[in-house]
Amino acid sequence: MTPLTDDALVALIDDLESDRAERKAAWAGSAPEKGRQAVCAFANDLPNHNEAGVLFIGVKDDGTFADASFEVTDQLLQTLAAIKTDGKITPPPTLTVAKRNLRGRDVAVVTVWPSDAPPVRLEGRVWIRTGPRRDQATAQDERILVEKRRYRDRSFDAHPVTGASLAELSKSYFENEYLPQAVARDVLELNGRSYEERLASLGMIVDVDESFPSVAGLMTLGSSPRTWIPSFYVQFLRIDGTEWGDPVIDEQEIDGNFDTMLRRLDDKLKAHTVVSVDFTSGTTTEVRKSNYPLSALQQLVRNAVMHRSYDGTNAPVRVYWFNDRIEISNPGGPYGSVTVENFGRPGINDYRNPVIAGVLKILGFVQRFGFGIAEARRALAENGNPPLEYEVQQANVLAIVRTE
Repeated sequence: MTPLTDDALVALIDDLESDRAERKAAWAGSAPEKGRQAVCAFANDLPNHNEAGVLFIGVKDDGTFADASFEVTDQLLQTLAAIKTDGKITPPPTLTVAKRNLRGRDVAVVTVWPSDAPPVRLEGRVWIRTGPRRDQATAQDERILVEKRRYRDRSFDAHPVTGASLAELSKSYFENEYLPQAVARDVLELNGRSYEERLASLGMIVDVDESFPSVAGLMTLGSSPRTWIPSFYVQFLRIDGTEWGDPVIDEQEIDGNFDTMLRRLDDKLKAHTVVSVDFTSGTTTEVRKSNYPLSALQQLVRNAVMHRSYDGTNAPVRVYWFNDRIEISNPGGPYGSVTVENFGRPGINDYRNPVIAGVLKILGFVQRFGFGIAEARRALAENGNPPLEYEVQQANVLAIVRTE
């Protein structure tokens, strides 16, 4: 919370397109209402600047200073400071109020820092900045703000499941299967930490003192993780046709811990992949070709399991296999630095579930972070399938793989 320098404040005054500055010639008329909206928006920091926003009193919309008759009084400063405590903005914003002399003129400066617990509301409404404009947040905006709060605390996959106990976790699987993959052998041999300390160091429990399994811990080591995380399964349907309502010839809810669930899902994908065999003219050499490349389907399904939202929903990842396409959908839209506009671009990735991402890497289901979509596209192109399609919405991502 370092105060902005005079030069930084002047730069914000001059930048008329900045979403970090609001200017009011005086604290009268509609200025108190719009000023509070600006404070609320700065606290929400939807653009994720992670820098303070500033409300200037004594500066006009065009960046020029108010008339010489404008005065920064103690009463004005007290009135501005009351924005934090008058209960209209909740949770209370972090702000400071000061009288500053800029370019030889006195100005009241309200500096607002991004909240650690967005969304911040002004009398029940969430305000954001869109360039120099203030707007009320949409449902998508609020979802992003909620995830920003989670990001600043701990990701949902690291949250404790307080109703569960250590007995829910498989100690034998952890020590004999998971731990040797997660920690180098020589480190294990020199490591004198307790079972609980090892669990905590790998994110399987919250900490040694409060040894509740984490969400990721139950998903990785749990004997029955779906009991505690109802959305932790994959719904598979094989539909004999191209439309909803056509006959379903195979249906299964695939659950278990990560290792069990993803291996069972691999078996299901292999079982429904059709391999054709052709012989080249004049030779006995066979050419084998699948209707879908298995590696592409694996990448897309594992991406869905890794990046989906497990918080506030009971919906599973869905794999619906039609005769002409496969649809893979997961709850939870773009997260963090990933947006609807840049979704799927190389080098653009973020992690809603960083602990889960690490687990899948340790177990070998993910080889490199951020390359799943690129690998799926490469495999589809090599197999002669049409390009991968994505339909990205605020609460759902749908991947469509076609045969032709």
